Amino acid sequence: MTDRKPAMSLAAVPGRRSRTLEVAAEVEKRGFAGIYCPSMGDAMALCQGIASVTNEIPFGTSIQPIYTRHVNDFAQTAAFIHEISGGRFSFGIGVSHALAMDRLGVTQGKPLSDTRRFVEDLKAVPRVGELPPIVLATLRRKMIALAEEIGDGMVFANGARSHMQASLSALSDKARTNDSFHIGDMIPTCISDDEEAAKAVNRKTLTGYAFLPNYRNYWKEAGYEEEMNAVEKALADQDLDRVPECLSDCWLADTTLFGSASKVREGIEAWFDAGIKMPIIAPSSATGGQMQAIEEFFAIW
Repeated sequence: MTDRKPAMSLAAVPGRRSRTLEVAAEVEKRGFAGIYCPSMGDAMALCQGIASVTNEIPFGTSIQPIYTRHVNDFAQTAAFIHEISGGRFSFGIGVSHALAMDRLGVTQGKPLSDTRRFVEDLKAVPRVGELPPIVLATLRRKMIALAEEIGDGMVFANGARSHMQASLSALSDKARTNDSFHIGDMIPTCISDDEEAAKAVNRKTLTGYAFLPNYRNYWKEAGYEEEMNAVEKALADQDLDRVPECLSDCWLADTTLFGSASKVREGIEAWFDAGIKMPIIAPSSATGGQMQAIEEFFAIW
């Protein structure tokens, strides 16, 4: 086992934003590879705060939905954070999910064309200064190829490790081997010697994603047709409580990390070996809240 450290996922959760910035400073102090912020809360605001409390660690939005602000506002804020951080910020963007956008009254177009147009419009905004690297949220091959064409990297969320080499084959050798091209994956992680409890936490975390057609299609592509067909049957029967039961332990082990400290460490190494340059750990705890989960993750190093 080597000492390659992953990045960590931090979210701007109301009521503990100041504490989260303290954690960000501790993440840097402990030598982790980066900090990446999901769409929960205000990821852009959190990144601006991280720029002020850290000095060297790379950080960015892991997936910022492109529809929630005007592109001019995104360009101004992204360029501002990039400048004040000394170039450590990366702007991870994505189309989010229909369910989330429907709640906001947002009408989405085609993911590929919307993403292409957003990046073009972002780069065309005048008088903002230098923009940060742009990282595209990806699952399937067409978006992966687009990330290389118009962006500076890509990031999965809940990717399947066994399928990663097939997915990354959509990239050129140059992108796969170039350290400046970001290849990340957000990985739900629960550390506990009670492995069944840890599995239950991760299964609960990912059950919501199984309701989303784009994720089911991706996981079918990754070899989990039986599980996803069973989910779709449960949804058709309106038996929502049956959905978690459709998600096999094999699928769970391929998309998340759980179990003892040594098992999780070995799993992180396996993600590096699968071609993910920046594993992004999203910790949960089997016995406590988010801050306890972070302390549990710190402890395994």
